[in-house]
Amino acid sequence: MDYKFLSEKYKGLNVLITGHTGFKGSWLSCILTKMGANVIGYSLEPPTNPSLFETISISNDINSNIGDIRDLPNLLSVLRDNKPDIVFHLAAQPLVRDSYKIPVDTYSTNVMGTVNILEVCRQTSSVKAIVNVTTDKCYENKEWEWGYRENDRLGGHDPYSNSKACSELITSAYRDSFFNDNSSHKISLASARAGNVIGGGDWASDRLIPDFIRSISKNVTLQIRSPFAIRPWQHVLEPLAGYLLLGSKLLEEGDKYAESWNFGPDDSDAKNVEWISKTLCGMWGNGAKYVIDENPQLHEANFLKLDCSKSKSRLKWFPKWDIHMALQKIVSWNQSYINGEDMRTITEDQIDEYFFKA
Repeated sequence: MDYKFLSEKYKGLNVLITGHTGFKGSWLSCILTKMGANVIGYSLEPPTNPSLFETISISNDINSNIGDIRDLPNLLSVLRDNKPDIVFHLAAQPLVRDSYKIPVDTYSTNVMGTVNILEVCRQTSSVKAIVNVTTDKCYENKEWEWGYRENDRLGGHDPYSNSKACSELITSAYRDSFFNDNSSHKISLASARAGNVIGGGDWASDRLIPDFIRSISKNVTLQIRSPFAIRPWQHVLEPLAGYLLLGSKLLEEGDKYAESWNFGPDDSDAKNVEWISKTLCGMWGNGAKYVIDENPQLHEANFLKLDCSKSKSRLKWFPKWDIHMALQKIVSWNQSYINGEDMRTITEDQIDEYFFKA
């Protein structure tokens, strides 16, 4: 699918991205900048060093505001000053294993952060649409072999997953209570649930691909946990295309799309951790290898897939890059980074290939 038409939808719009200094937020900022949008960012400082945000110098092209999503007065001030038309809410504590270490921060950020952004949007007359980005892990995991649908029960074993289920419930409550036809300020509000997102420029801790890149750079063997755990792996550009498509529909047709939406790969691309590790090592070459960490691990779901029939049918969103292509793009991006190439150009080239070339 060619997404050139999205440039027409977003050109000249004021777009607020919370979490813009993060991995997904930096990619999204770069995409929207290329589409001609006026991007406003609100986030903490980049969460890693190095970071994609600084590597591609995206702050030069957007209005970047450093702040905590839990700081309600500051957040409200940024929205009132910049008058966004649409908001993409990505700011979160995004790591399962960290949520065991810092549960209070995880809940305060992911739960009250959602309340805060919805509340300030309610008080900002320019806002017409909001996409709240949650996660595939918001579902109550039954370890079954078929994909979860948007109407399946929410839950979450660990604090991260559970906090994102809470964020979904908050979204529903605000939509029903404050953004309906009887409200003084009607806003089209949807949530987006994506699978395991991978791509160049992710240096987060306790994630398979960044762990692989760190191992390669240090010339050590990658240690993997839960080798048979199956995840809906997808290149970061896949769900971002879905978010942008959903946002454009919310702006155009409002309530028709003000629901929850899954964005994940085709079933054939839901691979286990060991398959991903073995394939990455083969693509990278130079003797890259892995071993299985036999130490006891914190609980994480073993089997997780998404049913994306709704997004395919109603949004006409379909995955473009299969898992092999996604991994090739990651290897290419990271090898370019190691070779000292211009990473803004490399990143934009991948965006061009995905969005603007049929």
